Amino acid sequence: MSAPVQAAYSYCEAVTGQQARNFAYGIRLLPTEKRQAMSALYAFSRRVDDIGDGRLGTAAKEERLDATRQLLDRIRKDAVDEDDTDPVAVALCDTARRFPLPLGALDELIDGVLMDVRGETYETWDDLKVYCRCVAGAIGRLSLAIFGTTNGTRGTERASEYADTLGLALQLTNILRDVREDATSGRTYLPADDLAKFGCTDGFRSATPPAGADFPGLVHFEVRRARALFAEGYRLLPLLDRRSGACVAAMAGIYRRLLDRIERDPQAVLRGRVSLPGREKAYVAVRGLSGLDARTMSRQTLRRRA
Repeated sequence: MSAPVQAAYSYCEAVTGQQARNFAYGIRLLPTEKRQAMSALYAFSRRVDDIGDGRLGTAAKEERLDATRQLLDRIRKDAVDEDDTDPVAVALCDTARRFPLPLGALDELIDGVLMDVRGETYETWDDLKVYCRCVAGAIGRLSLAIFGTTNGTRGTERASEYADTLGLALQLTNILRDVREDATSGRTYLPADDLAKFGCTDGFRSATPPAGADFPGLVHFEVRRARALFAEGYRLLPLLDRRSGACVAAMAGIYRRLLDRIERDPQAVLRGRVSLPGREKAYVAVRGLSGLDARTMSRQTLRRRA
């Protein structure tokens, strides 16, 4: 690997270490080449997300996202050389040479962020799934291209589906965790049908649920949905090699623990961001690599679902 490409990957790894609250704990378990590739993927995705979450007006955000899509087209055409001044582009282009990335999934990510920029809301779970598949399922499918699957393992033909579903589980957990933060930014992700069912149509702009609302009921309903998605998505784990499976198990395990905390105290998400301390995230990562491997986690999840 040339010095400019190595420097580009180092930049992406620095971005990941500084900004990825949960993602970084999992990818530390990967061998160098896969860890670098995942960092390049994260750095590009972070750039797209930051445009959507930034303070620019709608038109300016759309313009920036269009420019990012044009950059993606250059990467798709292998038209970024190692002397390019954009380290994320250099690293991601090199990753696309090394791994069979379905780069169209990054177009889906941009499409999902455009939904945010345009203030789209979702009437039903099926509507929300479209958004979740863009912003999270797509990342699951891209990650799978880097992880690869274990040769000869039954069920590998459904690996992409499982990766996509696990992405949905992570995104729904994110939505629950950030429900008040999103509301104060004028965003509502939970389906309107679900909000109406539990009397929560008025939103979540304060630490107190709307009068007459069954907010705990709403949260528990969405938690059950997320757990079902995790159970299905965990079918991916036995299809991966040990370290890739440990990476996925660590990232998913962190989110499952967040989900547990939200389930125990639903109104905590109205008081502030629910998070895990760093030592607990590290513990989950170690368990993913050693004491509780990916295959064991998959079996336990499926038994609990049954």
